[in-house]
Amino acid sequence: MGLVSGLLLLPLAPARGVVWIAEKLQETAERELYDPGVIRAQLAELNRDLDDELIDLEEFEAEEEKLLDRLHAAQKRCNVDNRR
Repeated sequence: MGLVSGLLLLPLAPARGVVWIAEKLQETAERELYDPGVIRAQLAELNRDLDDELIDLEEFEAEEEKLLDRLHAAQKRCNVDNRR
């Protein structure tokens, strides 16, 4: 980047920094949301809650379905990423 273009684009630097931070936060959130290890730990915790009678079967089944859907989506994302 030349001196002139650097000076002209200098006022945009804070906005580019905010966009960069937002992109990094989104990447981190998606990585955690679709991490199979995290999802499996949440499933194990859900099973413990059911065993300890902290939740009823209906709530367990609803939450389990959501977690299994996320796990399936995570596996699909992993397969797509491996093909690239």
